[in-house]
Amino acid sequence: MSNRRQFTQTVLGAAAFSAVGLPLTALAQNRDVARILVGFPPGGTTDALARLVAERLRGSYASNVIVENRAGAGGQLAITAVKDAAPDGNTLLMTPSSMLSIYPFTYARLPYTINDVAPVSVACFMSHAFGVGPAVPDSVKNMKDFLAWAKANPSRANYGSPGAGSMPHLAAALVARKTGTELTHVPYRGSAPGIQDLLGGQVSAMCSPVGDYLQHIQTGRLRVLATTGPQRTPFTPGVATLREQGIDLSMREWFGFFLPGTASEDVRRRAAAYLQPVLNDPGVVENLGQRGMEAQSSTPDQLAAWLKADADLWRGIVKEIGFSADS
Repeated sequence: MSNRRQFTQTVLGAAAFSAVGLPLTALAQNRDVARILVGFPPGGTTDALARLVAERLRGSYASNVIVENRAGAGGQLAITAVKDAAPDGNTLLMTPSSMLSIYPFTYARLPYTINDVAPVSVACFMSHAFGVGPAVPDSVKNMKDFLAWAKANPSRANYGSPGAGSMPHLAAALVARKTGTELTHVPYRGSAPGIQDLLGGQVSAMCSPVGDYLQHIQTGRLRVLATTGPQRTPFTPGVATLREQGIDLSMREWFGFFLPGTASEDVRRRAAAYLQPVLNDPGVVENLGQRGMEAQSSTPDQLAAWLKADADLWRGIVKEIGFSADS
């Protein structure tokens, strides 16, 4: 971990504790059971992250902390369940940002708004990456090369994503629009089947979380051409960002913890104070790093600011692309 990140996490942790004004020993919750709701099936990235945190919250935040999977509707069911839960701190939501920052602009009807959940703490950040497999010549080393190849080979100019309306899908669609390149979208039900088809040459390219590529980069079976974040990732330091390659686009997915929107400021800050040391724990940082995710905690106000900024960004992007999840 860099000195800069250590400094950032120390400051963020101090801010959360000072905001509460009490040490953790004075914040006893006296809860028998707390739940972390996840909108996806067991075994996925979101579920794994929630279980990692739940294990470390047991005995402090509550006597027992369980993960409850409310899979379905692309993560919407878990958010709806948290919206309707009691605002006493016993029910938390852990979700990727897209369900709150993108869905409100791609779905004509949602069973919730961003005001139905109360930000507690970010958990980590994750860049997406544009990768290619054996269907694309070895001479293609970067995005300029790929876009030139795509224009010369329109019948093979396609890309996969973890799903229609996902952040990787919209990021790649925006790349195509900004560069005037015709790219056919091939949506998958999650990253895993898309990566398998990329390895097999059934799809030429893939836009997906950077962690999906790591094991395959080491074997040389896949090549990552660009990442989507504001800076290069520590997992692919030799890969330039889209912006570095002349494509004016920067975005990262984050995962965050939320409470029901009616939860008081005191309940939110107390929950954040328990999450801070867990998310800064070296074991958690290392575990997330293996998945291509950069661990980071925050105060409730900081997460609220990130959510607002992302919503403002995606409102414009979705309008520019013209995508609708209902179409």
